[in-house]
Amino acid sequence: MKLTFGQHQTQKQIQTLAPRMIQSMEILQMPLAELSERIEQEMTENPVLEMRDKDPHLPVETPPETRESKQEDVEQKELIIEEGPHNADDFERLVNLDQEVPTFFDDQTRPSSNRVQDSIDRHTDLMANVPEHAETLQQHLLQQLTEWELNPSLKKMCERIISTLSPRDGGYLRVALADLLPADADPEQLDVAEEALAIVQSLDPPGVAARDLRECLLLQLHPEIPNYHLVHQLIQNHLEDLSENRLPHIQKATGATIAEIQDAWHALRRLDPKPASRFSDEIVETVTPDLYLVQDDEGRYTVKMDEGPAQSLRLSKYYLQRLASPDITREEREFIRRKITAAQWLLEAIQQRRNTLLKVSQAIVDHQRRFIDEGPEALEPLKMQQIADKVGVHVTTVSRAVDDKWLDTPRGLFPLRRFFVGGTTTDDGEDIAWDRIRLELQKLVDAEDKTNPLSDDELVKRLKNAGLNVARRTITKYRQKMGIPSSRQRRDWSQINAAPPSP
Repeated sequence: MKLTFGQHQTQKQIQTLAPRMIQSMEILQMPLAELSERIEQEMTENPVLEMRDKDPHLPVETPPETRESKQEDVEQKELIIEEGPHNADDFERLVNLDQEVPTFFDDQTRPSSNRVQDSIDRHTDLMANVPEHAETLQQHLLQQLTEWELNPSLKKMCERIISTLSPRDGGYLRVALADLLPADADPEQLDVAEEALAIVQSLDPPGVAARDLRECLLLQLHPEIPNYHLVHQLIQNHLEDLSENRLPHIQKATGATIAEIQDAWHALRRLDPKPASRFSDEIVETVTPDLYLVQDDEGRYTVKMDEGPAQSLRLSKYYLQRLASPDITREEREFIRRKITAAQWLLEAIQQRRNTLLKVSQAIVDHQRRFIDEGPEALEPLKMQQIADKVGVHVTTVSRAVDDKWLDTPRGLFPLRRFFVGGTTTDDGEDIAWDRIRLELQKLVDAEDKTNPLSDDELVKRLKNAGLNVARRTITKYRQKMGIPSSRQRRDWSQINAAPPSP
């Protein structure tokens, strides 16, 4: 292979995104809470941005330079406080101080009483919506452990076992006891670990630190439970048979009747297979809707937007006036121009986000009007490309616009992506969303004869008779996603008066 040096010309297409375009796409994709944080960050970094939340009847804010100079003058003045009960001189001094520098006692201008009350109300609402830090599983167990009188080595082993438990795993012990010990551990140390595990398993919630489902259920079992001995047999030997609804096989193995087995199964269902599920390591954040619906007198829904702090964001009049001042230096002018340009980009991106989001969401609502009026069964198939064509934007713009955005409707709070669903066509040529098929599937299962449940093939035939052509594999997939067991698992053996099948 010969290497040479030289100049060559090549022609190729490269798509580059300007920083302004990138910022616009980022702003469009942000939900309301994230946009509010972005605005706060921009205001911290850019002094040209300010919030339009001042009372117009209050005095105009003093520019920073003037305010600082006046505060310096105030600090140089002497304030003498005498001990008299009616010190008129001191009172007059404070009044004059407030009149000279309105911002001496406040960071900016003094808010009105109504504005103060509104601020208090917003702060109260904010505090009310802050999720409490619930007690963790480890804290709950360690607190109980303090009531035990344990030697140091046993207590340390209990704490080590507790540290491995997680609510995400239901509180199960997912590591072997040997893995919690040193590599050269002797049999005595293993006995200590077994004793520590027994102590942890005796703590609340019952069933915690179990190594599998069978042990978890047995730890929760106590003699006061109805049909205790039969329930114990079911847990010990027939969990798989119960999951497959093989009651005749259990009947033959235990000698109990179908009714007795079902009573014991009912008692078993009261036990918790995930005893630590009520604890959580994560804080569930509340959803703040970006959009909400308003219905006019004619019944038409109009999408409105909760703009949050974005609606009050503006350029600072002080810096705009300063830019036109004749005594401004070149360095100061360049600094203000750069900041104003950055602020204008942000304001334009926010305005573009508002326009795009309102157009996209309004088009979605117009298409899914029947869903809002009638419910999920009226949801119609909808693709993002349809909305993009209707609004006149690219489909990726629609995707960014609906990402993590929520709409408050008369039927509840929904993510905008919820309204985009696939579907199929009936024999009559009508487009039907998959949600409608799932509802029809649930109705068929609810109405079936439990002594002879409908198989997936029979469900396909029933839906076809209703004009819905759906493949069997699709029915099986939807049934599993909806948590509907198979036909064998749905069979009710208590209504079948037949002898146990021969082996």
